Amino acid sequence: MRYRESGSLDTSGVRDTRGSGGRGGGRGLAVGGGGLGLVGLVVVVLLQVLGGGEGGSPISGFSGMGQDATVDNSALAENCRTGADANESVECAVVADIESIQDFWSGALGADYTPTQTVFFSGSVQTSCGGATSGSGPFYCPADQLVYIDLTFFDQLREQFGAQGGLFVDAYVIAHEYGHHVQNLLGINARVTPGETGPISGTVRLELQADCFAGAWARHAETVPDDSGEPLIAEITDDDIDRALDAAGRIGDDFIQENLGGGTVDQDAFTHGSSDQRRRWFLTGYESGDLRRCDTFATEDLG
Repeated sequence: MRYRESGSLDTSGVRDTRGSGGRGGGRGLAVGGGGLGLVGLVVVVLLQVLGGGEGGSPISGFSGMGQDATVDNSALAENCRTGADANESVECAVVADIESIQDFWSGALGADYTPTQTVFFSGSVQTSCGGATSGSGPFYCPADQLVYIDLTFFDQLREQFGAQGGLFVDAYVIAHEYGHHVQNLLGINARVTPGETGPISGTVRLELQADCFAGAWARHAETVPDDSGEPLIAEITDDDIDRALDAAGRIGDDFIQENLGGGTVDQDAFTHGSSDQRRRWFLTGYESGDLRRCDTFATEDLG
C-alpha cells in the first residue's frame, strides 16, 4: 500500500490522548472490539450498540472520553504532514486511512454521513460505553460515536495472532470500525437482538457487514479524492489484499477459539463470524465495490 507522496494529511480526524495516561477506572471493561476483540473479552457492548447512536447512556458510571484524557494533536500534526510521512510511519498512515475512509463515506452517503474521530490512546481509556484497555482491541462506541484504538494492537495482530500485517491490514482494521459508525448512523444496529450469538446471528451479520464495508472502501480507495481532488491512496496491491484476507482469517471466531482459546470451536458462541465468513464478506465488498452487496441481513447464506 502506498500513499500519494505529495498528499496533505489532515489530523483533525484524530484525538491523540496518548500522552495523557487516560484511566480505565478499574470498574470493568466495556469494550467494543468491532470485530477484532481479543479472546476472552466481551465483544461489542450490545446494550450500548443496540441502543442506537446518540442517546446511549454511559455504562458503569463512566462519563466519556475526555474526562480524564487530554487531547494534544500538536506532535501528530507536526509529524504527519504528507503522504510521504504516511509511507514511513504507522500513525501517519492511520491518519491518512481515516481521511480516505471518511471521504469515501461522505461521497457514498452524502448528507446521511456524519464524520467522526478516532481516539488514539495508550494503555486504557474512558468512553461513553465504559472503560477499556489496550487488550480490548480497536472498537467503536455508539454512545459517543468515536472509534478507539491503541496502535500497539497492530503489533499484537502480528505477534499474537500470527497475521502478516502491513499498512493495508491496519487500514482494514480502521475501515471495519468506521463501518460500525455507518451502521450506527443508518440505524442498522436496531436490527440485532441484544445478546444474540451464533454463526448466522444478527450480531455476526453486523460484523460481517462491517467487513464488507471495509472491502468496498478498499475497492474505491485509489479513486476517492481528498480536498485537493486527487486520491490520497496511490496503490493497493494484490499482496495487500492477500494480507487482509490472512488477517480476516485469523480474527474469525473459530480460529480464535481453537488457537487462542480453549481449543474447542463452539459455533453457538460466535459473535463476529468464522474465518471463512470474514474472508468472504471482505471479498464481497472488495470485488464488487457495491454497498448494496453488503446487506448481510438479506441473506441466509453467510458462508
